[in-house]
This record gives sequence, structure tokens and C-alpha cells, in this order.
Amino acid sequence: MTTSLPVLSLLETRILGVLAEKQRTVPDSYPLTLNSLISGCNQKSSRDPVIEASESEVAVALDSLRGLSLIVETSGGRASRYGHNIERVLHIPTQSTALLALLMLRGPQTAGELRISCERLHKFADISSVESFLVELTEREAGALVMELPRQPGSRENRWMHLLSGTPVIEERAGVAAPSTDVIVGEIAALKANVARLEAEVTELRAMMVRLCAELGISPEK
Repeated sequence: MTTSLPVLSLLETRILGVLAEKQRTVPDSYPLTLNSLISGCNQKSSRDPVIEASESEVAVALDSLRGLSLIVETSGGRASRYGHNIERVLHIPTQSTALLALLMLRGPQTAGELRISCERLHKFADISSVESFLVELTEREAGALVMELPRQPGSRENRWMHLLSGTPVIEERAGVAAPSTDVIVGEIAALKANVARLEAEVTELRAMMVRLCAELGISPEK
């Protein structure tokens, strides 16, 4: 990867992805507190791979990202809050940030999957517009931020992967090729992932409501 940035760890890219995601999906809570950021990093839904990062590990990663100016820390109220600085540092538009965030959070995906998964971060008109921004990310003068992976046997769409953690190792897949699938299959898979994510968010919101009611001394049923 020919870029001025060093190779980032999985946790560092997870933090950036979470910040970019939550900026769009829960703007009232953004910038995030440390606890909210840890919860986003360790979220079980819409994450690949699923991780279990400790508070100390996240704190170390935040220090590293702060040194690269990729995050900004603000203080106010009872806790410090963290926001990302991706567009300014990498000189990319918000549409590209949305795509990078999904690749950092969920791993390699096709353009069709990215279009569906990005619905809440940025609404792309069609798959072609997604591909256009992906191509721009590969042709940056400062160095490519994504790459198109070799097509898997039986697939009609190539997957894309971010390069913030270095150039990926391309695995040779032996054995029987998977049956041919249409683009719509990838979109259905992404929709299912979105449903799982929404269900997890509803559960989180219910838990927050219960805690708030307890603090106010009222019953959640009222």
C-alpha cells in the first residue's frame, strides 16, 4: 500500500469504522464516549470478524490513531468523546468514507452488498455509483485505499477490500466451485445482515430505556 499512513491494526480500523458508522446512524450520541466506542467495537452483529477488545486495548489504539490525526478527542460533561477525522486526513469525500467504514467493519464485500449495507450511512443511487467511488479509492495519488479481489469460483461479482491494514494475502481456493449466483443474492445477504443489525440496535435501545426509567424512578410500561 503506497500511502503515507502506516499499516493499521484490526482494532484501529475497527475504531475508525465504528466512529464513521455511528456518526451517521446515531448522530445525537456522536462523538462517542469510550464506553460507547468499546461497545461498538465488540458488537456481535454487522461485524466481521467479531472481536472482544478490552478498555486498555482500545485506549492504546486511540493513542495511536490520535498520533496520526485520524481521531479527535473532545472533553465536556463527564467523559471524553471521540470522533473520526478520516475525510481530512485521507482527503476523501463522505461517500468514500462510508464505503471504507463498511469494509473495515464487515470485511470484503461486493459492490452490490456495499450499496445495501451503506443505506444508513449514504444512499447510493445504484451499484455503478458505488463502483465509481471504489475506483477513485484505488486511483488516489497518495496511494490506493481499496483493492478489487480476484473473483471467486462461481461468483459474478468481485469483492472489494480496504488496504488500511496492508495488502491482503490472496488465498487460493481449491475444490469444487460454488454454483453461479446472481448479484441479487449478495444483496439479499446484505439485507439479512441489516435486519440482524437493526434487531441488535433495538435491543440496545430497550436496555437504554430501562436504565433511563430506573434513573427517573418510573416504570418502563408507562
